[in-house]
Amino acid sequence: MYDLIIIGGGPAGITAGIYAARHKLNTLLITKEFGGQMAKITVAIENYPGFEKISGFDLIQKFEAQLRKQKVDIKMDAVTKVEKKGDYFFITAQDKDVFESKAVIITSGADPRPLEAEGEKEFIGKGVSYCVTCDGPIFANKIVAVIGGGNSAFESALFLSKIASKIFILEYGPKVRADETNQKKVQEAGNIEVITSADVKKIQGDKFVSSIVYQDKLTGENKTLEVQGVFVEIGHMPATSFIKGLVDFNKKDEIKIDPYTCQTKTPGLFSAGDVTEVKIKQIVVAAGEGTKAALAAYKYLDNKY
Repeated sequence: MYDLIIIGGGPAGITAGIYAARHKLNTLLITKEFGGQMAKITVAIENYPGFEKISGFDLIQKFEAQLRKQKVDIKMDAVTKVEKKGDYFFITAQDKDVFESKAVIITSGADPRPLEAEGEKEFIGKGVSYCVTCDGPIFANKIVAVIGGGNSAFESALFLSKIASKIFILEYGPKVRADETNQKKVQEAGNIEVITSADVKKIQGDKFVSSIVYQDKLTGENKTLEVQGVFVEIGHMPATSFIKGLVDFNKKDEIKIDPYTCQTKTPGLFSAGDVTEVKIKQIVVAAGEGTKAALAAYKYLDNKY
C-alpha cells in the first residue's frame, strides 16, 4: 500500500510528487504522459521564475528529470477509476492494475474540448488534431484550418505559418478574442486568413481530411474550404471522468476544493492544478497548488496514521 497516489503528470502533479518524496511519503505517480497542456505550448515561456525564456517541452523535461531523482514510483498509464473503501483508496489503471493508498491527489488537468462537428471523430489522426506541436510538421506546404479565436488558436496558427502554405483561422463569434499582440503577428504573417462568424458544421474527406464546411452566421450560407488539416483550439475540459461520486463539481465541471488545503469533500482526497476550480490557469500557479496539496496530504496522513 502507498501512502499517497498522485494522478497526473503536469506541473501540479510533478511538484506534488517532489514535495511528497521530500516528506518521506511512499508515493506513486500515475500519468499517461508528462507535461499535460504545458508540453503543447507553441510559444516560448517567459514568465516562469528561473528561466528567462524556455519552451514548454524543455521546461517539462526539467520538471520530469527532477521528479525522477526522487523516491517516487512512476506508472505510465491512464487512470479509469478511483474508489474509496473504508479509509483506503483503490486506483484502477487502464491496464487493469489496481493500486491502494491512504491518500490521493488528483492533478489530471484538462483535455482538449471537441468541436463536435460531423466527421470530427472519424478523422482524428487523419487530418484532425488537437496538438499543433505534435502534428503540425506533418502539414508542410499544405493548407490547414485552425478552429478558435483565442490566444491558443492564434499561437497555433503562427506556429503553423512557418510550416503550412496557408492557414485559415475560423472563429465562431463576430470577433476574435486573442490579444492585440497575437492579432498583429497574425496580420504580419502573410499566409494566415481570419474568418469570423463561422460555425463549422462538417469535416469531409475520403481516407484523410480534404475540406470543411462552415456556415456564415451573418448570411446563413454554407461555405466550403479545401484544407488538408484541421486543428481544434476551442479550449479544454477538466479531465474528471474517472472520479465521479467522490468530489463535487462547479458549473464548469471543475473539482471543488478548499482553497487553503486543496481538500475535496472526501477526506484524504485532494486535488490541484487546472482540473480544479482555481481561476488562474498558469504553470506557476499549478505548481504552487501541487505544493499545497502535497503538504496538506502529509498533514492528513501524519494526523491520521
